[in-house]
Amino acid sequence: MSQIPHIAVILTNAERKILWVNDDFTHITGYALNEVLGKKPSLLQGPESEEEAISRIREGLSELMPIKDEVTNYRKNGEAYLCKLVIHPILDADHNLTNFIAFEVDGNAVQDESILPLLSSEEKYKSSSLRGVEEIKLYYRLRDLLRTEHNYLDPDLSLKYVADELATNTKYLSQVVNRQSGHNFQYFINTYRIEEVKQKILDKNFQHLTLYGIARQCGFKNKSTFYKVFKEITGSTPKAFIKAGLKK
Repeated sequence: MSQIPHIAVILTNAERKILWVNDDFTHITGYALNEVLGKKPSLLQGPESEEEAISRIREGLSELMPIKDEVTNYRKNGEAYLCKLVIHPILDADHNLTNFIAFEVDGNAVQDESILPLLSSEEKYKSSSLRGVEEIKLYYRLRDLLRTEHNYLDPDLSLKYVADELATNTKYLSQVVNRQSGHNFQYFINTYRIEEVKQKILDKNFQHLTLYGIARQCGFKNKSTFYKVFKEITGSTPKAFIKAGLKK
């Protein structure tokens, strides 16, 4: 699932001390939650971190405005990388600051962040409550579950099964998927299946299989549904995708 980008999520308190990070944060930076808990995200900065960007970020934080910027950060192993980020303030019902939430990607791995709705600086979190933060946590627990367990390969995967795995209920999980991805649960799961198909149909190890044979391995039960979903998600047919891939 390498084509689905890792998006680090950092939740801090009002004093900008880290309360929670997701597994993608660990993947990108090398730091686990227990290593950054109570510290400030500035621990990722180093000698080549741009002062201008740091100043812009600090100014945005102080003005309680959403910030979109990029800065050179450092992984735990000392390697520098381009961090593209969006930071949102979170206010309670009385408009008091309670938290900051940041979404970050490795700019060396993701050149076009416009394809990622979460990397938008629109003020979608400014009036959120901590429940909104819990939605984000659940959404990324879902992503981590799919990435590690590959549940999407099961053609009979159900919303209830996933909700049970995440110790939540179907109504809440469906709401979270819709609000955070902009799609329903079935479409969301199919994006993972299509990414798996895209990798396999360009892999020489699977050339003995038909396109639908590969699709079945990736969780599709119906041939016409597979072709319809592939076109809907990628904008091209499987054959056109293969042709374009072979030209690279």
